[in-house]
Amino acid sequence: MLNRKTTRGDTLIEVIFAFTVFSLLAVGAITIMNQGTATAQKALEITLVRQQIDAQTEAIRYIHGEYMSSLSGASDDQAVTDWKDIRSNTFTKQTASLFGVGVDGKCPVMPTKAFILNAHNGTLETTSPKTSNDPASTPYAQVVYGVGNDPNAVSLTYGIWVEAVRADATQNYTDFHIRACWYGPTSGPAMTLGTIVRLYAPTN
Repeated sequence: MLNRKTTRGDTLIEVIFAFTVFSLLAVGAITIMNQGTATAQKALEITLVRQQIDAQTEAIRYIHGEYMSSLSGASDDQAVTDWKDIRSNTFTKQTASLFGVGVDGKCPVMPTKAFILNAHNGTLETTSPKTSNDPASTPYAQVVYGVGNDPNAVSLTYGIWVEAVRADATQNYTDFHIRACWYGPTSGPAMTLGTIVRLYAPTN
């Protein structure tokens, strides 16, 4: 006599349970992947903004160096003019503005007397820098070059600026607050980055 085995299929509850487990695993994997991508994008943007800040720092040091060279009779006349303009009341203030993200998580309004430097040719850019409070349309903080046929001309600036701070005319140094604010890859508050450069020069 043959033994006959009976088999049964999965019940509806077992199918639903298996599908639920699979869905949870799939959603979890996608979430982790998205978080990893956002973290990598954030790290990349911080690196790029740091390079932008370093470029502003080098431009400031170049203008300062040329001014100091002028005291001994050799310098770039434009750089000397730019240094004097930076230290004038047009651009220099007595105290720096507050820096950080507002209660709404957005970048601050551009402070008065803020300026930007053209890092391609080491000159003062007289066009006022700007920023956007619209996270959807603002890239990472940067200076965009290329106006018409001139690749070295400043076209736009996004969320990066410099503030020159000097308490009074007798102070023989100027603090340059280089600041950046932009919206990262996540929906959280804006990101900020900055540094301060102190340069000495004879009072004038």
